[in-house]
Amino acid sequence: MLENLATQPPDALLALIKMHAADTRTDKIDLGVGVYRTGQGDTPVFEAIKQAEQRLVDTQDSKAYLGPEGDMGFVEALMPYIFGANPTHGGRVTGMQTPGGTGAVRLAVALAKNAGAERLHLGVPSWPNHAQILNDVGIETVTFSHAREDGTADLETVLSVIDAAGPKEAVLLHGSCHNPTGIDYTADDWDAIADAIVSAGTFPIIDVAYQGLGYGMEEDAVGLRTVLAKVEEAFICYSCDKNFGMYRDRVGAFYAKAATADQLETTFSNANALARASWSMPPDHPAAAIRIILRDPEMTRVWLDELETMRERLRLVRKTLADAGTAGSVDLTPLGRQNGLFAILPVTPEHVKALREDHAIYMAGSGRINVAGLTMSNIEKFIDALAKVTG
Repeated sequence: MLENLATQPPDALLALIKMHAADTRTDKIDLGVGVYRTGQGDTPVFEAIKQAEQRLVDTQDSKAYLGPEGDMGFVEALMPYIFGANPTHGGRVTGMQTPGGTGAVRLAVALAKNAGAERLHLGVPSWPNHAQILNDVGIETVTFSHAREDGTADLETVLSVIDAAGPKEAVLLHGSCHNPTGIDYTADDWDAIADAIVSAGTFPIIDVAYQGLGYGMEEDAVGLRTVLAKVEEAFICYSCDKNFGMYRDRVGAFYAKAATADQLETTFSNANALARASWSMPPDHPAAAIRIILRDPEMTRVWLDELETMRERLRLVRKTLADAGTAGSVDLTPLGRQNGLFAILPVTPEHVKALREDHAIYMAGSGRINVAGLTMSNIEKFIDALAKVTG
């Protein structure tokens, strides 16, 4: 039977990781891997996480199963940060734990399809795994342009897509710190998007993977909360891998808003069945650590301080790039008004190859860079190299 399988192409980012690791040049720069790095190039374990994990070591008395919904204390502790002062919307919002944001997206798309969604609209460029998940679930996918060449959101296209869709169609939107462009919608944009969703009856799925890395936990939740204030139904996919630094531990959550409490209960009976068939139960350790942090005011303060340090560093790197103006043919100024870990540079595959081979700078072939890979000690080299290969 195995002869029937065709070899799949290797993941381009994993290949890039291997090439970077094999490069012996001491001044190499990794802008490919999508993890936060400090100014020294490290991806640290949060101090708040270390404190919570130590408390788990000291006090946890069982590793018994929790069920397909996972650690509901974790799910509920997150809700005020995501949804604000009325996190349950009068008993019409609840959630469950998932293995990372990826698990939440997979669950949301599969559940939307089971609920009758015939196609899903996806703004591109998008996180590459979005397309893979949609294809594997087997839902028809229609793409639309998310960004303009000037580095701003293409709101007109977004609104036209939503207006043309209907009750049997869904749209997947990034909540903040868009991956891979860094281009977010403004508060006014979100208001218009919410109105369009209500008017057309299109079903919103909102992927929130980087809350807190843009302008703050509250500021980065504006879009999500604007939509939820107006719509009757929505799915929300949440990741803690970035804003708690839990990359390898894979912790996220799936939330839903339904028109009634009864519909919400039915929705989660279906979500639990899908989760049971997909991963049975999510890993509890990372969720338990975050639950401990969010229930302890001092640990919460430590976490928010660490998150602010991350955010300020990302903003500093973006400002430094934007202040440089242009590098060869590349205008870097839009990066200063964009958010989060990622940006896409208007470079060709030949430029990317030259940066890698001649300057030991590693980035995705699409031109996507992880701005956290830049530090105050290597950013000048990057700007100079970019000018040389694109000038």
